[in-house]
Amino acid sequence: MNNEYQTISSEIKELEALISSVPQGNVIDKMSLESRLRKANNFLSHLPPQYTAPRAQLTFRGRPVSGIHGISADFASRAASAFSDAFSAVAAGLCDRLRHSGPIPDKDKNQLLITGIAIGSFGFEFELPQKGQNKFPEFEESRTAINKISALFRLAAEGSDDDVAELVEEVQPRAVKKIHEFLDVLVRYHAWCGLSYEKTSFCYTDYEQLKFSAARLKDENIRETQGTYRGEFQGVLPTGRTFEFKLLDQDGLISGKVDASIEDPDVLNRDWLHKPVTATLNIMQIGEGRPRYTLMSMTDLIR
Repeated sequence: MNNEYQTISSEIKELEALISSVPQGNVIDKMSLESRLRKANNFLSHLPPQYTAPRAQLTFRGRPVSGIHGISADFASRAASAFSDAFSAVAAGLCDRLRHSGPIPDKDKNQLLITGIAIGSFGFEFELPQKGQNKFPEFEESRTAINKISALFRLAAEGSDDDVAELVEEVQPRAVKKIHEFLDVLVRYHAWCGLSYEKTSFCYTDYEQLKFSAARLKDENIRETQGTYRGEFQGVLPTGRTFEFKLLDQDGLISGKVDASIEDPDVLNRDWLHKPVTATLNIMQIGEGRPRYTLMSMTDLIR
């Protein structure tokens, strides 16, 4: 049934394109096409609602794009592949399953499907993986992932360093690197893009704004270092995976996160609470924003 929905949807798009191209005086051909379009729309409206999969539109402007007529095949294939990789990485990052290295978890189950041409310059319509088709039913990560990508586009273009850092921390730096790789494809081809999904949309105003966004998300601007601190854990929220760490050799309190590789963050409450410890923390900072601290492994703690 889902394939049937896709087939009819594609036919509707083709008919709409044909109707718009029919010369004004060719009434008979236009009426015939309009009749077919009404029948296709009527058939589609009687399919069960659950087969209406969520879709996002990614459109491009710039040198590789010829208005609404066409797009460079070389650029289109590279951009579509890079965007799909970014989507898979963000979906995995939001589920706390993305590690700093190794294969992206369940990439085959978080694949975007190109179902049509997106108009508004020229681009693609992507069908998002449906809930229940992957291993993460606890939330609709497809919708969340595409919205986070759109939000990161917007913040990288218009937000503060702290705004960007908060979202980078949420989706994980490795996933953000994939988003940068997508934007870098556009930079190299002198293009920019827009992303629309449901009621949200963001479109870069021009090439310079996209280039600025790509620079903010590159490795050189997202600095990751390590620091060693002597102190005591004041408490850990296992569900939120956040902790507070009071410094002993200086005034101050560090707030940070527990990495997903530590399966049971509550162990910090059971075994390490209010006990002097030397902790090695990962430090992530974007531009001039405030540092973000993460405990990566229990082996980074020394009594």
